[in-house]
Amino acid sequence: MAFPTLGRGSLSWRLIGFFLLSWLGSLLVFRTALGSKLEQNQIEQSTNILAHNISLSELALERYPPAAVSTLNGYRLLVAHDPNPEPGNGDSTLVRQLALLEPLLCNRLGHCPELQLQRHPERGIWIRLISPLEPVWLFFPLPSPRFLSTDPLLLSLSLITGSVMAGGLFLVLEVRRPMRRLEKAMAQIRSGTDGQPAPASGAQEVRQLSEHFNAMLARLQASERERQTMLAGIAHDLNSPLTRLKLRLQGGPEAQSTLCLDRQAQGKLAADLDALGRITQQFLLYAGSGSREAFVAVPLHSLLQELSGRYDERQLELELAEVEASVQPIAMARAISNLVDNALEYGAAPRHLRLRQEGSSGYAIEVIDAGPGIPEQAMARALEPFQRLDRARRGEGHCGLGLAIAERTAQAHGGRMVLETVPTAQGGGLCARFIGQCQPAALS
Repeated sequence: MAFPTLGRGSLSWRLIGFFLLSWLGSLLVFRTALGSKLEQNQIEQSTNILAHNISLSELALERYPPAAVSTLNGYRLLVAHDPNPEPGNGDSTLVRQLALLEPLLCNRLGHCPELQLQRHPERGIWIRLISPLEPVWLFFPLPSPRFLSTDPLLLSLSLITGSVMAGGLFLVLEVRRPMRRLEKAMAQIRSGTDGQPAPASGAQEVRQLSEHFNAMLARLQASERERQTMLAGIAHDLNSPLTRLKLRLQGGPEAQSTLCLDRQAQGKLAADLDALGRITQQFLLYAGSGSREAFVAVPLHSLLQELSGRYDERQLELELAEVEASVQPIAMARAISNLVDNALEYGAAPRHLRLRQEGSSGYAIEVIDAGPGIPEQAMARALEPFQRLDRARRGEGHCGLGLAIAERTAQAHGGRMVLETVPTAQGGGLCARFIGQCQPAALS
């Protein structure tokens, strides 16, 4: 599956988008948290200026007309008994601003002037001045609070916080999230399952790393397909001549006399053909051990109980705990059968097949025998394909794939194979432990 790549320009636009969203979000948070405090500070500053202008205007009205005083102080003055027939008491914001301004103004002036709200056509407060001749009102505008405040402190805090948030979002969405997808894809390969290409998204370096990983994955999958095809082809091609030779040996006295072999030589030839047949069968099993068999949730203890039915109950002692797990039943049965067959062929009694819980989400299947075991330094090599440890495991018709098949199956089930030496009453012994996960990574 191919994933589209995003250009550097697209990444730059996303970074700009992160910054704008973070800046607006931090501005909203600070505006909500500090809005009342900022509004109060603005009212206090405005009240100081307003009180000063009221005092000057009242002094100027003693000598100059209201029109001249309005020109001098820049405020609108009105000569009337009622400056605003429709007061703006319905504006809750304006009422709140008046509640903040009135006590401050009374404190600055030393007395409380008469105040009246106005909402239309301009928001503000009419303040009655002390005039010797006629009632004069001064209008003080009060703009409504804006979302995008021009307060330097608020803008600075939101800018700094927005930059930090934008950097965090960029790292999480453009670096950490693509890296986690890449890590998950690598974990699938590590668990022995078919890996999936990682999406080539995020920062440029992460995209390049994902592209290199996808190229490596494609090469690995092609090599795996070639290897399986080669092994399956060789094994399949050998099956046909082996079958013909067996038929000729079993074809009666005339066919046997044609081969010019005595009975002993014919028996040896038949044994060699059987050995070749077993080797061919192991090749076929190993080539198909990476197949995509579906995982099925089964009682694992029941599966092992059924598997042990093909062996003599006197040869194999069972200790099975109740464990539910998602497994590939055919691959699992084949792997455990290889371990049991090894214990029966190379080990010694008593032989045990155990199933137990491993941690909170895993299980362990152990096949234990009292045979000569395997040297400690050779245990890691024993799990590799085509390795025969003649000193410990002698036999005919084997090519060293039994433990390798079990190892690949354990990896596909989210675990591993472990070989350990266990002390027995007869001396040395071998424990082949198949460790798996109840819910393998292949299903997640």
